[in-house]
Amino acid sequence: MSDLHREIKQLIIDALGLEDISAQEIGDDQTLFGEGLGLDSVDALELGLAIQKKYGIKIDADAKDTRNHFSNVASLAAFVTAKQAA
Repeated sequence: MSDLHREIKQLIIDALGLEDISAQEIGDDQTLFGEGLGLDSVDALELGLAIQKKYGIKIDADAKDTRNHFSNVASLAAFVTAKQAA
């Protein structure tokens, strides 16, 4: 597990108050919403704000590919990496 993946998993836990789960229990490719980790739209907003604050990146909630970036930890890490490189 990369450091960025580990950071994002911990950020999910901290930002959303998921005290019953550890970073090791979240799979890199596990779906974050619905059937996967069970997050909802309110969680998405909170997670988006936490990511913007921690990594200093702008997230366009209306962009059509934003939902895909938030599908799992691996895609979220790729998104953060791409935004920081831009």
